Amino acid sequence: MKVLVINAGSSSLKYQLYDMRNESVLASGRVERIGMDSSIVTHEPADKPEVRDVSEILDHVTAVKKVIDMLTHPEHGAVATMDEIEAVGHRVVHGGEVFNSSTLVTPEVKLEIRRLFDLAPLHNPAHMMGITAVEANMPGVPQAVVFDTAFHQSMPNTSYLYPIPQVLYRRHKVRRYGFHGTSHQYVSQQGAELLGKPLESLKMVTAHIGNGASCTAILDGKSFDTSMGMTPLEGLMMGTRSGDLDPAIVPFVMNKEELTLSEVNSMLNKHSGMLAISGISSDMREVTEAMEEGDRNAKLAFDMYTYRVRKYIGAYAAAMNGIDVLLFTAGVGENSSALRKAVCDGITFLGIELDEEKNAKRSKEARVISTEASRVKVLVVPTNEELLIARDTYTLVQAQAAGETNV
Repeated sequence: MKVLVINAGSSSLKYQLYDMRNESVLASGRVERIGMDSSIVTHEPADKPEVRDVSEILDHVTAVKKVIDMLTHPEHGAVATMDEIEAVGHRVVHGGEVFNSSTLVTPEVKLEIRRLFDLAPLHNPAHMMGITAVEANMPGVPQAVVFDTAFHQSMPNTSYLYPIPQVLYRRHKVRRYGFHGTSHQYVSQQGAELLGKPLESLKMVTAHIGNGASCTAILDGKSFDTSMGMTPLEGLMMGTRSGDLDPAIVPFVMNKEELTLSEVNSMLNKHSGMLAISGISSDMREVTEAMEEGDRNAKLAFDMYTYRVRKYIGAYAAAMNGIDVLLFTAGVGENSSALRKAVCDGITFLGIELDEEKNAKRSKEARVISTEASRVKVLVVPTNEELLIARDTYTLVQAQAAGETNV
């Protein structure tokens, strides 16, 4: 089976085509600037040169048609005809309390995704456009949706409820949902496999550290707690997001600066975090370079960032009454040896001993970077959310073909 994985944004669409026989990527690419007359399609076949095309793409239906044209092109395509693509898997950010696992797309599923627009107004509507665009271009091809929040639906109510009037939860579902769930699920499985131990036997903290960042406590193979909340704003300090702060700051600043709700929301999501403290960039590479050159604000941003990661790891070790594995993933977690060292050097009381040589070595492979004597194993595992989406889609479609209703 060949599975097309799509991640649709409001003005962009990323895709990867998998051959599930060996889970190889046949082609990948992205469509940018959807809705404009100068949209850009970048197509990357596995064994052919990259192709770049600029044209008018005014909606997602046209974007998906362009993707299919690229994938079936006689010169730079990956398949002979569209019929070779037997299933499509979508990333969907928010599944609310309804979805605790991936599922095939049905009219009822689409209705529920629409009902969740209020909880993810920037993401779920775009994902729905991706689903309907595939329906228009590939009628009859089964589609599956994989939710960022689904992995965290195993959290107990002590983790996901907020200490506010419960009528807000009952009426509006105000609670912790968590995000990056697809990544946390994938890397935790890969980490357990690397160690040769059942995931259910490990107390693990996974640190997905990118421009957006979150930590998850994984107990008995399930998400026990996670740092992002009802929205991705809560938790760790991030590239442009503030992370945790005193909620009273919001009305205080709105009053003092005469800000609108939209303006303060933009401040906390787009103009805070590492960008605000460093005054340089939201990119960890640029901040680290400036810090090494003696920039004090860059060092402050780096120190605040790593301090907050350490706090969450320590908190989750306490929440699980121990920790066996600390795992770093995502762009910064996988590539910044300086961040990993700063985090691990500050929590040696947990029994963490970092192997300096292994930590400094760059690699795209999953690996252990702690010493043999370290009581807590420290891992670096590259995330691959698209592969997990492809796997879930393949499993669901196979089960449907076999007449199974529960997967």
